[in-house]
Formats: sequence, C-alpha cells, structure tokens
Amino acid sequence: MHRDRKGRERTFDFGRVQVCGELQRVFARWFAEKCAPGGGWDSLKSSEAMWFHLRAFARFCAEQDTPPQALSDITPALWNRWRLRRPEGLHGYAQVTSLGSFLRGHEELGEETRSAMAKRLPAARAEERALAPEEFEELRATARKMFRAAHLRIRANTEHLRQWREEAFEPGSQDWTIGEALDSLARTGFIPHTVMKKGTRYYFARFVAALGGAAPQHTWMRLFLTRAEAYALAVLLVMEFGLNATVVSELRTPRALAGAGADGFPIYRMELEKPRRGAGRRFETRNFPDTGDADTPGRLITNALEATSPARAVVTAADGALDFLLVWRNVLPGPRNLSPVPPFGIGLTKNASDSWLAATGLTGAPLRRLRKTVNALHRREPGQNSQDTHDSVYVLREPQVQQASVPVIAEGAEGALAHARHTVLRAQLADSAAVPGSQETPTAECTDYGNSPFTAQGTGCRASFLMCTACPNARIHPKHHARLAHLHRCLAGLRSVLGEETWAADWGNPFIRLEDLRRRIGAEAWATALAAVTSADRETIASLLEGRYDL
Repeated sequence: MHRDRKGRERTFDFGRVQVCGELQRVFARWFAEKCAPGGGWDSLKSSEAMWFHLRAFARFCAEQDTPPQALSDITPALWNRWRLRRPEGLHGYAQVTSLGSFLRGHEELGEETRSAMAKRLPAARAEERALAPEEFEELRATARKMFRAAHLRIRANTEHLRQWREEAFEPGSQDWTIGEALDSLARTGFIPHTVMKKGTRYYFARFVAALGGAAPQHTWMRLFLTRAEAYALAVLLVMEFGLNATVVSELRTPRALAGAGADGFPIYRMELEKPRRGAGRRFETRNFPDTGDADTPGRLITNALEATSPARAVVTAADGALDFLLVWRNVLPGPRNLSPVPPFGIGLTKNASDSWLAATGLTGAPLRRLRKTVNALHRREPGQNSQDTHDSVYVLREPQVQQASVPVIAEGAEGALAHARHTVLRAQLADSAAVPGSQETPTAECTDYGNSPFTAQGTGCRASFLMCTACPNARIHPKHHARLAHLHRCLAGLRSVLGEETWAADWGNPFIRLEDLRRRIGAEAWATALAAVTSADRETIASLLEGRYDL
C-alpha cells in the first residue's frame, strides 16, 4: 500500500509480477521501503511509474532461457540485453535509468551488474518549442475567461451562504432554501439527498426546484471548481510564476504574512517544493503583495484562494495535512487513488488536460511548453533551475530566442567593430616624409582632409587631433615618433591624477592606440623617439591637451 503526500492510496500486488517467488518478495520489500514516509516516493506518480518498469522487466526476464531466480542472477549481460531491447526516446531512456537506479541500491546485486546499471546513457530530450505569441495570448485569454467565470460564480454563492448563516433570508423562501443547500454543500460536498440501495444519490425535490435543477452547474459547481477550471487556474499560475506542473500540483496553500503591508493589502508567502532527480527536493519561498491591481501575482493568489476556499475547507476538515491550493470537485466520488476525500480531487490528475481541452476546444496539453515560454521569453530568468540548466534547456535551443538574438548579436558586433576602430591604430605607418598635397597635424600627416570618416562627406574634418591615429587618411612617419611618444607619456601621467573612470572616458582610447603604435615600431625605436623629444614637441602636446592648439 502506498499513501502519498496528498493522501491518495494504491495497492500493488507483487503476485502479478512475472518472476519467481523469491524475487517477488525482494522486489516487494524494496518497493515498500521506497513507498514508506521518507523513502523517496512522495507521489503515486513515482510508485506507479516504477511498478510499470518492474513489470516490464519481469516479463523480459520470464522470456529468457534461464530466468533469474535471485538478484545475484541478474548479470551485466542480462541487463545489457534488457537495455538494448528498450525503445529509443524518452520512454526507453526512463525505463533504463529509473529501473537501474531502483535496483542497484540493493546489497545482493553483484558489483559488476551495479556498474552496468550505473553506465551513463545519452540523454533523450523532448524537443519542445515555446508557444508562438498568438498561441500564448489565446491560451491566456481562454484560461482567464474560464477561471474568472468560476471565481465570480463561487464568490457570489459564498456570499449567499454567508447571508444565510447570518439569517438574512426569510425562512421558507427560495433564497433561504438555496442557502440551506449551500450550507450542506459546504460541509459535505453534496446538497441534501438520500442514497438509494444501488448507491445512487437522490436530491430532495425542494432543493432541486430552488436551485434550478440537479445538474452540476445548478448544484455543486456553485461552490467548487471543476477539474477543467482547476486546470485553467494551473495555467495562470504557470504563466505568472514560471513553475512546472508538479510544483503547481503540489502547491501548498499560500499564507498571508502577519502584519499586512503599509497600505493594508496582504502579502502572501508561497512555499515551493520541487522534486529533484534521485533523492532530495528543492525548497524555495517567494513573497507577493496584493496591491489591488488586476493581473498582478498577488491578485491572482487572492482570487485562487477565494475560488478554492470552500473545497479546501471540506478537505482539510477531513484531513488537516491535505492543505493544498489546487482542490476541485469531481463529478462522481472516485477511488482513493484519486483522492482521500471523495468527491474532491487534489492537484493535477492524469486526465486534467483532457478535461481542459474538451472544455475549451484547444489542442495539446500546454503546461510544459507554457513554462518554457514564460521562463525563456517573458521572465528571462531561471524558474527553480540552475542558470546552466536554464540556458542549455530553455534558452539556447529555442528558435524564438535564436531569432530574437540575431539583431542583438549584430548590434553588439557593430558596437565592437566601432570600438575597435577607435582603439586600434588605423593610421598608415610610413618611412618617408610628407607626400604632395598632405597637411601636417600635431599628431600625424593628413592626406585627405576633405573626406574624413568621422564627419559628413566633403565637409572637412572636425574631429579631435587625437583621432588622427584612428583615421585611415593619416600617415605617421619617423618625424612624428618623438611627439607621439611624448604624448603617450603625458597621457600615462594623467591616469594617476584623474582617476581610472574619468581617464578611461577622456583619454583611454588615444592611449590604447599609442600603445599599439609603440608595439609596432618596437621598444628600441620608441626609446630613441623619447630621447629625441624637443621643446617644440612639448609645447605642441601641452597645447593639444589643454585645448588651445590652433593650426
């Protein structure tokens, strides 16, 4: 028997597993330890998945010429044959990795077999793409419409019940009878009825007449969400918080912190718990204020609490440990593997998406793609993942992210190119003196003053003389070396005076270009240039740096 965190129960009969009696008992004992509190399986989903894998492995063993009679008979060769027989893709990958992890912890298994089971497999990945913008908006509009209608319906009937309990209605009136029916519904999950011999519930006629019918929309839907409406709420929670389906399904009821915000609005604390692969869970808390504004995280929590309050009250009255947010009512009381408090359901069941799709007419279960959309394209930050997982799984392989990155990368490349043009020496290095038609500047020789790359074509150069070293129209020959070497030394001296940030903004790029020049002409030629600096060179550079140089 496995009872999970939500109180759901299921019995597993190991007499149906197709292995010998000894292996049946070994598997059952090991399985029971995992199902026990603290054993690692907190959800029926985990035990049911392993039950499926174990039975598949047992059938495979039964087909062998010599079926294993004990754990020690499970050899590396047998395990490798099983592995090769598994289908490709996520399903086969899960069978091998999950069952291997389950079995190799048993002491009776041989060491070589343990090693074979621990062998890493290439990860199988589901290539899911984020929702297109129009798909995302359609999904959000549909979920909002469905949940809003349910929330307003439950709020109105909750208010009617409050008034009835305060004796605001005339006894015997229709409103009074509706209030009496709602009171029974809030306590038991049913309006007043009698149970027939075959288990059929017969609603009393006066309540059916007052409510307008015996169908769900006239009776229990007045106070409780349907399965599809609970799924709509889950969609909105994923959209708002970027959580995965398991976290939403197992989300505990958020609590308002003691002492509301300064403006009187509540501040909710969400306690998030995400299962990890293998043993362990990830815990996180987040706080969200309800500021009164629509379409905010805090307001969504307030509305979710109101819409689920009647159902949660019935469930927690039966078992206080079942304090989950996502509680809804089933059409019919189900077995205990669906809920420990029939007819209520907790969290997202296997067919929750089917109910949602049938009610909305949409196609495809959206939660996985929705979470990827929210975290990769909207929140743009990890949602209960490491940064590496967020980047590798959610971002880098997403086509929409790749497409959106193209202009950003191009802009960055253009910026880098522009920066490089300003920080790399682009002037021509020459050995000869001036060429005909050129003009001397304080730092170089200009060969085309009228067509500068820094100003409008044909208007003449208006750039600083410090930009000459970044201009392809400039020529630097040995005549300029002494003056430029002195400029380099002066700029280095300003660095300690002005501070790094100011110096880098005003003088950093010219200094880097002169560093490039020194590297190109060599240390010996640079030292010779420094030794040859004249008083005229010093006066020219001083005038240039002080902004008083005039041709």
